[in-house]
Amino acid sequence: MPSKSTSAYTTRSLDADTWSDFAELVEANNGVWGGCWCMGFHPEGLSKDKSAAQNREAKHEHARKGTVHQVLVYEGDQCVGWCQYGSPAELPNIKNPKAYDKELTELPAWRVGCIFTDKRHRGEGVARVALAAVLAAIKEAGGGRVEAYPEQVEGREPQRGAYFHTGPENLFLDFGFERDRRIAKWRWVMTRLIEP
Repeated sequence: MPSKSTSAYTTRSLDADTWSDFAELVEANNGVWGGCWCMGFHPEGLSKDKSAAQNREAKHEHARKGTVHQVLVYEGDQCVGWCQYGSPAELPNIKNPKAYDKELTELPAWRVGCIFTDKRHRGEGVARVALAAVLAAIKEAGGGRVEAYPEQVEGREPQRGAYFHTGPENLFLDFGFERDRRIAKWRWVMTRLIEP
């Protein structure tokens, strides 16, 4: 149960105008997961050859060009989290691609990528607010089948919060997603149809 009312939060899209808010949050969290800057799902992806500074610039370029879909969550004027989403063309890189492709019959209209909450705001409903806003934006954009790739929580040892960069399975279950297929020991493809 969140300790803070989710109505305390507002959301905005990541774009050129909100870039500095996003950047401040990422920098306050050491570049997020080793300096990825939430680039792993994008076409450029992550590699050992790219520095955190290069990831930052690539993400900034997406924000400037409007080639990113990402909901930022705010407490007052401060960005405290986000949820990334987009089409498979916009977010082609997912974890466990061979297992994913093995039983693939049709690509979804949308993918939910990374979910991140500032360490000082975890357990307060930030991810829930972000995912609700993403699903509302997808509905407004015409809906379609949405895929997510969360980590299974039930039946395993507790993990550090940062480990669940695609979110915990129970969050998606709460929003009506259903398991489609397993693609790793603790990772599932989960789907939900959003009507327009």
